[in-house]
Amino acid sequence: MTKSLKNLWERFLFRDRGILPTKRFITLFLIVSAALVLLAITGISWFNLVVVNVTFMVVSLIDIFQSPKQQQLTFKRSIPEEMERGLSYEVDIEVLNTSIKSFQFRIVDEIPQSFQRSFPIHGIVAAQGKTVVSYQITAPVRGKYTMNKLYVRYRSNFGLWEKQVTIKIKDVVKVIPDLTETRHYLENAQRFLLEEGNHIRKQQSNVGEFAKIRNYVVGDDPRKINWRQTAKLHQVMTNEYEPEHGKYVTILIDCGRMMGAELKTGNRLEKVLEACITVAAAALRKGDYVAVLAFSKDIHAYVAPAKGMDHLQKIMKTIYHVQVDASESNYAQVFYYLQTVQNKRSLVLLFSDVGTFLHEESGLLQLKRLRQKHLFFIVGIEDESLVQHAKNSPETTNQAMVKSIAQQQLLVKQREKHKWEQQGLLMMEVREERLATAAVSQYIDFINRGLL
Repeated sequence: MTKSLKNLWERFLFRDRGILPTKRFITLFLIVSAALVLLAITGISWFNLVVVNVTFMVVSLIDIFQSPKQQQLTFKRSIPEEMERGLSYEVDIEVLNTSIKSFQFRIVDEIPQSFQRSFPIHGIVAAQGKTVVSYQITAPVRGKYTMNKLYVRYRSNFGLWEKQVTIKIKDVVKVIPDLTETRHYLENAQRFLLEEGNHIRKQQSNVGEFAKIRNYVVGDDPRKINWRQTAKLHQVMTNEYEPEHGKYVTILIDCGRMMGAELKTGNRLEKVLEACITVAAAALRKGDYVAVLAFSKDIHAYVAPAKGMDHLQKIMKTIYHVQVDASESNYAQVFYYLQTVQNKRSLVLLFSDVGTFLHEESGLLQLKRLRQKHLFFIVGIEDESLVQHAKNSPETTNQAMVKSIAQQQLLVKQREKHKWEQQGLLMMEVREERLATAAVSQYIDFINRGLL
């Protein structure tokens, strides 16, 4: 197909610009045609029929000139640069009309197919006026997306013919993990854990740095009473200590095949990313150094350790787009790589599939070496389907077989976990909705107990 024919074909399909009849025009044309058919039965000549049809078409074309030209219209899209996965956002489109003619319009925005939206958007713009229309958008898949075009159809108040134009407006949108749990923790750490049935454990007595002097409350250690301030203020005062700052926390994110297993909302990797960001925010808020490493068979992303809440943005920009890899994870390689980049003792939190990790013998040697220097802990998401099958009361032979196999899998997993825990390797499996809470609770517990 030649270039000219291709342009003509695209014009016919109204991909860029064009003019097309509206439903109102088609309705009027059918009414006029029916009337002419009735008149033809009564004996009117065919010449008069043709003249009436041509006249109707010519008169209707006047409607085209009653709508503004494209050069007189300005469109502007306002969309957030960052959107959290699964949350709804509002997108505004501003329409400016510099002509002396009002018009009605329909807009379809060029957004990724995975986004959830409702089009077209309808609106009216007065002569030399401006209007803003909005629509809701939800992004269920993380990543970086580019929006280049805006498709607009507008017509005059008569509404016989409709013009279509394509406006080039480029916007780049980053869809990041859901930060709801992270914000919840930063607002009130104690309430975040208490709502999930977890308490922030107190640190060991006389361990940590002096923080402040406050009023004594029931439950405080009497050994921490500050007798000098108590005598001066005539009320019981106590010293408050907090864990030492400047510890190193290394978060490992498994992006292997098993992390693509679907859960109630999203897959395992989505939940892991949300939990990792929450743990990173908790550690950075307490003044610790945080490093993040995403891997599968190769290293996908690495963020060197640093402290300060500004470092959280760097972590987000580095890992927000990581996806599940179809290959198996290479634990031996990531443990070897970690030994080369992390020289200081740190808490290593591995978010992975516990079942896959337990049967990976190749990384055991590297992990034992890693355990000599670092505190290692693995967190996984519990297989609720397997647990449910193991608890069901069978009524048929097939259900009994399914239950026995599920119980056998749980026993094998329990035996392997016991073997690894004897090597000093701690691990835990929790439900998907408690992953972030359990990870933060374990981090705080390790820090308060002074294990680093």
